[in-house]
Amino acid sequence: MTPITISLTDEQAERLECLARQAGVAASEIASAGLQDWLSRPREDFAVAAKYVLEKNKELYRRLA
Repeated sequence: MTPITISLTDEQAERLECLARQAGVAASEIASAGLQDWLSRPREDFAVAAKYVLEKNKELYRRLA
């Protein structure tokens, strides 16, 4: 894995530490899990564009089926 460094405000760092204590894990684990979750989600703009294209070409796809 590649380590990265991020800057947080004092409030963000406190919140992260609080969440980590509540979960019983290191703050870095909480941050890593959150980032991994965010990166694994499909981008919203792609979903919107795909929906538009599918709707726009709905009749064509029906005829080709």
